[in-house]
Amino acid sequence: MTAAMLSNMSLIGFGEAGSTFVRAGDWPARVYDVQTDGPARADMLARYEDAGVKGGETAKDAVSGADTIFSVVTADQALLAARNAAEAIAKDAFFFDMNSVAPDTKRAAAAVIDAAGGRYVDVAVMAPVNPARMAVPLLVSGPYAEQGAALLSDVGFTKVRVVGTEVGRASTIKMLRSVIFKGMEALTAECVLACDQAGVLDEVLGSLGAEWPALADYRLDRMMVHGVRRAAEMEESAKTLEALGIEPLMTRGTIARQRQIGSLAISPIPETLDAKLERLNTQ
Repeated sequence: MTAAMLSNMSLIGFGEAGSTFVRAGDWPARVYDVQTDGPARADMLARYEDAGVKGGETAKDAVSGADTIFSVVTADQALLAARNAAEAIAKDAFFFDMNSVAPDTKRAAAAVIDAAGGRYVDVAVMAPVNPARMAVPLLVSGPYAEQGAALLSDVGFTKVRVVGTEVGRASTIKMLRSVIFKGMEALTAECVLACDQAGVLDEVLGSLGAEWPALADYRLDRMMVHGVRRAAEMEESAKTLEALGIEPLMTRGTIARQRQIGSLAISPIPETLDAKLERLNTQ
């Protein structure tokens, strides 16, 4: 990775994923996060300083002059982030859309970036960024996928795979995979909450297998921490299913259960499954 590449990197979004990549990859990037526009501004600026990055007052400010741009925002902000970046994107700059959104959303973002002279790459992040960090599996697609994959490897990612030349293919894989993974979380939560109320938790989990107590604890933990964000992602999965002519009956339930648990904003998260269930069943 050349010094020029490092000095011309930009990041839109500085949540868990964005801040993890900056730290793990040692990127001296220019950063913008919408949180700096509200009450959390002081905290976000402190996070920038701690990570050794320079903050921009707007997305346009952060991406101006960059040749490598990463968009890592919440699902509802993904298209807006692309539109804002397009106002200042340099000709031929790479725009890596790493957001968990429907393929139609990615295609709309790609049209905006391409029209502004940038090179759009659809990136699907296929696992939690922690603890994997730069070893998190990435799928990439689009007309610039091969070049984009090489650049991703250059900046430190170690598990990058090209899955096609169509924008939306990588995100389709991600969104449909999430139907299972996020759906299993929601189904597990619903089951164990009822089991706890009925006093049959040990019997039911024991009948499923020795690994299920730990698995249920992990899934419930992820929902309590990230349920609201997961619900937003599953809204995009529902759009993906609908575009394919599949009614998202189960996925709508996943959205509701993820949002219900995540919106409780429980902190700190109880350490054991029993403690988590006790807390949730007393809300």
